[in-house]
Amino acid sequence: MFTIGDFARHGRVSVRMLRHYDAIGLLRPAHVDPHSGYRFYEADQLARLNRVIALKELGFTLEQVGSILDEQIGAEELRGMLRLRQAELETALAEAAGRLAQVGARLRAIESEGHMPTQDVVIKSIPPVRLAELSGVAAGFGPGEIGPVIQPLYEQLCGRLEAAGITGFGPGIAYYEDAGRGDGSVVVHAGMTVPAGTEEVAGVDIVVLPGLDEAATVVHRGPMEELLPTVQTLATWIDANGYRSTGYSRELYLEVPEDRAKWVTELQEPVTRA
Repeated sequence: MFTIGDFARHGRVSVRMLRHYDAIGLLRPAHVDPHSGYRFYEADQLARLNRVIALKELGFTLEQVGSILDEQIGAEELRGMLRLRQAELETALAEAAGRLAQVGARLRAIESEGHMPTQDVVIKSIPPVRLAELSGVAAGFGPGEIGPVIQPLYEQLCGRLEAAGITGFGPGIAYYEDAGRGDGSVVVHAGMTVPAGTEEVAGVDIVVLPGLDEAATVVHRGPMEELLPTVQTLATWIDANGYRSTGYSRELYLEVPEDRAKWVTELQEPVTRA
């Protein structure tokens, strides 16, 4: 048998917690010395302790935990519940990381107000290009809304092109348009440039993206989550130099290594003289 201190150490919980579980009948000691009142536990009680902690981490109240354990929940069922909770926590963590990146980008945009470098903006024409593309709809144009839509589209697109034996595709070009629903939603087009002779690929749209007579362009270096300061640099330049934007900017992905911090993307915003 273990003293309460030893059992707490092996179970990675506090003595205070074990006393509380005893008081509410959730985990009784195997033996209590009638003279000293000392609590003693057996090794096989670690299994129940593990279930108590796991279910509590799933969000159940201690009362609910007791009811579940009294029903003799099996290890496989508990394992499934824990895996589900793990997936939920991983999703929440990814979403929090995305929000943190967006806050950081907004902060950098605020810090650079009044001294944004605009010397790298170039006006040029963009030629037409043949694309293999997949499309989806995002609820808005913010990075937190575009990212979850465009990333799976590119994964599916590249997989289908490879399955069809298409080689030499790339770089990627993403472009956007209003969904026409009146709610701010945006149609997301995830495209890859393909050879001129490419006419048909199963499950993929082959289109010719029209050229732009005039586009204000600027190069962004870094992950797309940090795009905002570059976008606002471009907007500042357009306004200050007598131009007017005529649509969403396109994104030409020049370099997309595994390290997203090393991505190189050219923004191409269609403009006309104001």
